[in-house]
Amino acid sequence: MGQALSILRHTKTFYDGFFYYLFGKGRNSPYLLKNEDTITSLRIKETDSKETALFKQHARIHLFSLASNFYLYKKPHYRKGSYRDDLVDNLRNVAIPGTGIPLSIFARSRVLALGFLTTAYPAISLVASLHKWFMSRFETKLGDEFGTRLLAPDDWFSYWRLNCNVVGLHALLNDMPRGYEMENKWTFLDEGDKLGVPVSPFLKTPGIVVKHRNEEGGMGIHFYKNATAGGDWIIQETISNSDWVSTLLPPNAPLSTFRVITQSRASIDLNQKPEVRQVKALSCVFRAGRQGAATDHDSILFDVDVDSGLIRGGTTNAHWYRLGLHEALPGRCPWRSHHNYKSHPDGDIAVSGNYVPGIKSMLALVEESHFKMCPDVPFAGWDVVLSADPKLPVCLLEVNLSCNFF
Repeated sequence: MGQALSILRHTKTFYDGFFYYLFGKGRNSPYLLKNEDTITSLRIKETDSKETALFKQHARIHLFSLASNFYLYKKPHYRKGSYRDDLVDNLRNVAIPGTGIPLSIFARSRVLALGFLTTAYPAISLVASLHKWFMSRFETKLGDEFGTRLLAPDDWFSYWRLNCNVVGLHALLNDMPRGYEMENKWTFLDEGDKLGVPVSPFLKTPGIVVKHRNEEGGMGIHFYKNATAGGDWIIQETISNSDWVSTLLPPNAPLSTFRVITQSRASIDLNQKPEVRQVKALSCVFRAGRQGAATDHDSILFDVDVDSGLIRGGTTNAHWYRLGLHEALPGRCPWRSHHNYKSHPDGDIAVSGNYVPGIKSMLALVEESHFKMCPDVPFAGWDVVLSADPKLPVCLLEVNLSCNFF
C-alpha cells in the first residue's frame, strides 16, 4: 500500500510541476535555488536530508527542462531553422530501449509531444520501475525507483536533452552568440587553424576525384569539392590511434577518442571580457571503439577521473539506438545498461585501472580551446584524439555544443 501511495504522490508531483512550468507561474519566473519558484511538494524543507534536497532540486530542473521544449519549439535554433527541426533531426535514430520507435515521431508536433509526455512517459517510467523491481527480486523500492525515472532521471539521454535545452535557451536569449558557429565542422577546423588550436589536419586542395577500380563508361566516379574552396566536403587523411590507445583496443577498432565536457562561466554575462580561468573541464570519457566499427559511436564508454587520469568502470548507450518494432520482442534489446565494464569485451582487454598519460595537459588544451573559440557558449563537448602522428600527438576532432557526456 505504501508503494502505491508513493507512486501516486510522485505522479501528482509530475503533473503539478510540469504544468506549473509549462502554463503556470513557473513559465516566466527566473529559476531560483530556494523555494520561491516551485510547487509545494518540491520545496526544500530544513528537515530534508541532503539526498531528498538534491532529489527535489533535480526534479525541478528536469520538469522545467521538459516544459522548455514547448517554449523553444518554434523558436530559431543556432544550427537549424527551428528547435523543432533540431529535435526531429537528432531524435530520428534514438528510441527508448525496448520500444524500437524513433523519438523523432513524437517531436513532429506539439500535440504529439504533449500527449507523449503526459501519457506514455509516466507509463514507461512505471514499467521500467516494475522491471527493475522484478529483476532485483523485489529488493528495490518501487516507489523510489518510479520517482527517479519520472522526476529525476539519471540516464544519459535525459542529461543530453537537458544540455540541449540549456544551450538552446542560452543561444536564443543571447541573440545567437558567435561561438555557436563552432558547431559547424568546417567553421571549427578553419577557425581553430587560424587561432593555433591543434585541430585535426585537413587538405587544402580544391577537390578530389574518387574512382572505382573496376568501373567504366562514366560510372563509379565521384567528384568532391573541398570546403576550403566553398564546397560541402571536408577532405582529410585518416588518423590512427596512438600506440598507447591501441593497447586498450581490439584489432580493427576505429579511431577512439576522449569526450571532454568543458564549462564556460564567461557565458553567463556576455558583457564582461572572458578570462581563461572561467573555463573548466568537468568530465572525461574514453570511447573505446568496438572491433570492426567504422567510428567510436559504437563503443564501450569508460569514465576517466579528471584529477588523476585513472580509467574507471565502463558502460554503453547502444541500447538507445536500437530501432525497429522487432526490438520490442522479449530478449531483443536490453532495457538498461550496467556500469561495471572493466575490460573491452572484444578480446577481454583490461581497460579500467590504466591511467591516461598527460591528462592534465589534455584538459588544459580543451579549456584553452573553449576560451579561444567559444567562451560565450556554456558547455562544449570536445572529441580529443591521442594520435600516432608524432608531429600532432594530440588534436581536436570536433566540438559538440548540444553535447552529451559520451
